[in-house]
Amino acid sequence: MKRIEIICRNNKKRCSYPMGITLKEIAADQKIKLSTPVCGALVNNKLKELSFPVVKSKMVEFIDLLHPDGRRMYIRSLLFVMYAAVREVFPEVTLNVEHGISNGYFAELRGLGRVITRTDVLAIKEAMQSLINRDYPFEKKGLPTEEVVEIFTRQGLHSKARLFSQQGTLYSFVYFMNGLANFYYGHLLPSTGMLANFGLELYYDGILLRVPRSDDMKTLLDSIPQDRLFGVFQEHKDWAEILKVSTIADLNDFIIRGRAGDIIKISEALHEKKIAEIANMINQRRDKVRIVLIAGPSSSGKTTFSKRLGVQLAVNGLWPKMISVDDYFVNREDTPLDEKGNHDYEALEAIDIDFLNQQLIELMQGKEVEIPRFDFQTGKRSFGGHSLKLNDGEILIIEGIHCMNPALLPRINPEMTFKVFISALTQVSVDEQTYISTSDNRLIRRMIRDSKYRGYPARETIKRWPSVRKGEEKNIFPFQENADVMFNSATLYELAVLKKYAEPLLQGVTENQEEYSESTRLLKFLFYFRHIDENEIPPTSLLREFLGGSSFIY
Repeated sequence: MKRIEIICRNNKKRCSYPMGITLKEIAADQKIKLSTPVCGALVNNKLKELSFPVVKSKMVEFIDLLHPDGRRMYIRSLLFVMYAAVREVFPEVTLNVEHGISNGYFAELRGLGRVITRTDVLAIKEAMQSLINRDYPFEKKGLPTEEVVEIFTRQGLHSKARLFSQQGTLYSFVYFMNGLANFYYGHLLPSTGMLANFGLELYYDGILLRVPRSDDMKTLLDSIPQDRLFGVFQEHKDWAEILKVSTIADLNDFIIRGRAGDIIKISEALHEKKIAEIANMINQRRDKVRIVLIAGPSSSGKTTFSKRLGVQLAVNGLWPKMISVDDYFVNREDTPLDEKGNHDYEALEAIDIDFLNQQLIELMQGKEVEIPRFDFQTGKRSFGGHSLKLNDGEILIIEGIHCMNPALLPRINPEMTFKVFISALTQVSVDEQTYISTSDNRLIRRMIRDSKYRGYPARETIKRWPSVRKGEEKNIFPFQENADVMFNSATLYELAVLKKYAEPLLQGVTENQEEYSESTRLLKFLFYFRHIDENEIPPTSLLREFLGGSSFIY
């Protein structure tokens, strides 16, 4: 029998094996032991299940549940088990997984015909635990696409069936567990028995699936109240349902029928309507509010939103003056360091809070102040004669990642501020059980902007993203509920537009680079979208901040 060579990164060993050996067999032979159970492997930096048969010489690195890819496998598998449990308890009900929130995943039971109760949630949880205890395997099978579409249609997964039928492929892969079929745009665990920890609880009019911490599989993430964020998700879900575009299949149908322009126009109109509403809210408090604070995570569109809000405020007779918190960085030698010894520009201590507050107090007193500029090349704050004074009918807009943190402006009366939190909360789902991560949406935006304006390849953006996300989790998201209002900068159509720009960037990541696994995951995700041309996107769109062609000056 022909043999192949496997180089195992975990233990630096080279071994010869018969062609067709599975990754599971290799892991057992190599006696791979990780912090948590081995759940998959990176084969030439591309994620594979343990059942994958290796037929060529490869570089292999086994991963566990604490690895980012392993964590995604865990969550996808848990969602499959939740779907199966709901079918068992409520055979006529459709499970719709809507979005991530409160450190978990919110889902609704469509067709229940009544308000869901704690007893219902307990029954689903017990059914999930039973499926986990039986340790059913997740089996991946390649079948004719027509057959897959028929299976999904029989199971009532109509959006999933339509999405597969739109792809034009002869064969498709699908997962089976205890006789049920499903598919997620990514790999699953070997079996249900690996799902050792989860939680399920009543949440508004649905259920919240709770998951373990990323660094400790034995401890569930704390469920935190996020009422404002939930309200924004619900508002945009209503918009999506009004437009009849809730899933990728719905969006593709509009594109196929030549109606993409309608989706663009309506999405942009909804944005403009919401921004006008926010400006009206500020105007109603104009006797007290002198400062508008705007915060949000990376690539949420804060800059363009600030400019569009400024236009709407001007319509109300409030002329905007703008300040960036970034210009109040302390000099580089005074910047705090992170645990790796690098300058931590995302820490609150990187901001000269005393100086910022003093200048704001003087502005509120009608004084003229000289606004600094921070030079990121020299790492120094400088003054170039840029003076600012607030006159009657003028309002200050301040943008920065810490603007929801009350510690940023300890000397400013909170009644003088109006706080807006902005993020890209993806409105379209892949299908009934597959939500689209808002982090993925922002990563794709940032990748395109980094390439266009900073010359960074996709590999660099992907490499830096975990650090960016870590900073957001520490400095931004804990304070988002302090906002007076939240704004969703995502549009229904944007991923179908971004696809054209993101795909060649992602294809530039090669298999000898560690970021290859993430690039292939994102490429697989974007594959499902039909392309929309950007010609009808207006120059004031928030998406122009990433694509170019904006009428605003940045």
